[in-house]
Amino acid sequence: MENTNTIDLSLVIKSLMEISSSHSTESNTYTIIEGLIKNKFLNINNDRNHVFEFDIGLKKNIKFPFIDFGSITSLHLFGLDELIIFAFYILNKKRYNKVADLGANVGLHSIIMQMCGWKVAPYEPDPIHVEHLNNNFKLNDVTNIRINQKAVSDKKGNLEFTRVVGNTTGSHLTGSKPNPYGALERFIVEVEAIGVIFNENDFIKLDVEGHEKQIILSTNENHWKNTDMIAEISSAENANFIYNHLKGLKVNCFSQIRNWSKVENIDDMPISYKDGSVFFSIKEYMPWI
Repeated sequence: MENTNTIDLSLVIKSLMEISSSHSTESNTYTIIEGLIKNKFLNINNDRNHVFEFDIGLKKNIKFPFIDFGSITSLHLFGLDELIIFAFYILNKKRYNKVADLGANVGLHSIIMQMCGWKVAPYEPDPIHVEHLNNNFKLNDVTNIRINQKAVSDKKGNLEFTRVVGNTTGSHLTGSKPNPYGALERFIVEVEAIGVIFNENDFIKLDVEGHEKQIILSTNENHWKNTDMIAEISSAENANFIYNHLKGLKVNCFSQIRNWSKVENIDDMPISYKDGSVFFSIKEYMPWI
């Protein structure tokens, strides 16, 4: 029988819902909470056969195994920036209905989205991650999600995918990152067009390792009428292109590094994962209340 132990993050999640004005990665509050979270993980069992239970304030705990991605493990998927996103999901579970998880990785976001009562469409092109996805869905009794073993881009088709062997969470559509390092494996994957996903969902989580520019620049005003997005931006170049494109569409950006205030100029945009996430919407505010 697999070992289990419960990590209680419910109070952290509840607190994050109430202090959105202190979510900036540059704030003292962020630094303190990040230290508390890291302390929770210091002395836990990192055995490869270990299954953890995470209490994040939902009706059921999340069961999640220890997975070695190379330079990081599945425990890193519960970092503070991710918990902030989870807090947003839970706080807005009655706001959205059909959602897409683009860059689903091994399924953590999809599991939480499903536990929020949403109909979830995960997209993940790497067959190694898809195998973990299937296993993690079974572990959490998730039976009503169809996994799309696809990448996402501006148009439907087939593209080359680069698996970063030393950290598979950094794998990407070839060309999306300028200088991938270490051992690499390349193969062709099926790709879905982002327009189809916008038309079918009212919320999108986007974490596509550098390909966000191609995806967002292919959107038009109609795509954003009924759909919000939370995303990670991987470079200053991508941030600049995305900011100018969405400004032209009158789509608002709300940046974590500015405590979710509306982005007024390019300097307010995140330029890497270290700055946290950004929320895109025609709404005049990010719904933290």
